[in-house]
Amino acid sequence: MSTAFPIRIGIVGAGANTRSRHIPNLKAQVGVELVSVCNRSRDSGERVGKEFAIPRICRDWKELVESADIDAVVIGTWPYLHCPVTLAALAAGKHVLTEARMAMNAAEARLMLEASRRNPHLVTQVVPSPYTLTIDRTVQKLLAEGFAGELQVLDVRANSVGYRDQGSPLHWRHDRDLSGLNILGMGIWYEALMRWVGEARTVRAMTRVSVKQRRNSSGLMEAISVPDHVDILAEMVCGAQARFQFSAVTGLAPGPEVWLFGSDGTLHFNASSEKLSGARRGDSALHEIPIPAEAAIGWRVEEEFISAIRGLEKVKLTTFEDGLKYMQFTEAVTRSAASGKSIEVQLL
Repeated sequence: MSTAFPIRIGIVGAGANTRSRHIPNLKAQVGVELVSVCNRSRDSGERVGKEFAIPRICRDWKELVESADIDAVVIGTWPYLHCPVTLAALAAGKHVLTEARMAMNAAEARLMLEASRRNPHLVTQVVPSPYTLTIDRTVQKLLAEGFAGELQVLDVRANSVGYRDQGSPLHWRHDRDLSGLNILGMGIWYEALMRWVGEARTVRAMTRVSVKQRRNSSGLMEAISVPDHVDILAEMVCGAQARFQFSAVTGLAPGPEVWLFGSDGTLHFNASSEKLSGARRGDSALHEIPIPAEAAIGWRVEEEFISAIRGLEKVKLTTFEDGLKYMQFTEAVTRSAASGKSIEVQLL
């Protein structure tokens, strides 16, 4: 069979990332056809269909998933639908690419992983954390070669540069019913860090809800329980101690950055400039580390998904196993903040 056999795709939820990345990049793949779309409303679905020449507009996601003329489902909804759509799609024999964050909580993520394991012939993939894709291989190589020595301390900060935004309306990220236990960029950055150093063993967290009410689309005020600031101390499986901070209320803070402090060297990633720097024992300052062109993978999510369906490669970024791991971290953070205690991160 030709490795470019046709693949027909249905889209559930055509949000900003789906329209800007997934749909154009899928259409660029040889032999891929976008057959159907289901959005939050019929009108919005028809607009997407017209914009991208997708012929069929489904009335709901169940109709799309059960359609006999699609081979794969791309889920671009908010987290509250990731699990039910994934389970239904796998049960219907469809490959699945789901937007991050993987699920509402670890229990849903585990259900998704278990369903994928019952259907090993179907490809499953979570849209990966994008911020470090161009440097991942270089950092992994440097650590494996002993550039930093034994890792001692890790510091991850992803803070806003703006002050608390009291007046903006309710966003899905503020709504627990839509976002679950996901907080700010916590899962995104933890996923990226896992690629370099592995998982956390225990966490101790404090969270804060600075803006306690926001106006919803109906003009009514709703209470907010999703934190807009979180501090986390973690013991990593690799033996290092880690500190994470995520915030939407830290006016004029530096942009997102990651520090890896080892016994013999230091690595620093500035996400705003996308620069990787490092120094070894005896150096007086950090110096920029060039990223070889062959190591700077960048965004190839849709290509990887289609190639995996065709049997040309295995999904690496991001597997359902890794998705469950970051959801277990996310849940441990919430439990720690609620209890005031250190919480063990359940490991696969």
